[in-house]
Amino acid sequence: MARRDVPTSTTPRTIARVALAAGLVFAGVSHLFWARKEFRSQVPSWVPMDADGVVVASGAVEIGLGAALVALPRERRRIGWIVAAFFVAVFPGNIAQFTEKRAAFGLDSDRARGIRLIFQPLLVALAIWSTAEPRR
Repeated sequence: MARRDVPTSTTPRTIARVALAAGLVFAGVSHLFWARKEFRSQVPSWVPMDADGVVVASGAVEIGLGAALVALPRERRRIGWIVAAFFVAVFPGNIAQFTEKRAAFGLDSDRARGIRLIFQPLLVALAIWSTAEPRR
């Protein structure tokens, strides 16, 4: 039986939310360790900050957001919108990778980088959908 103070969820939304959380934590940890150089290539050249600092900070944010998606069920809707906003905020990095023709993560052609751009709006939608209150 579900507790009244913790929102209930449908199984597909729960699975999607946990998968999104795991993906965020994995990506965040990879920002800090093994994929740091590749993530630096996604920082647009016009950003007036140290690229490595941006990578470390965004990695820490991703870890925190991923953990919050699972650890704070009463706040999941709000966190979902914050995650969606984060995905929008980092989208210029994906655009810069495309326009500046930077190869990273195996994206070494305009086609591959262009296809990657399609996935960011899907992540935004997933963040909102997986944290929404289920319809009754």
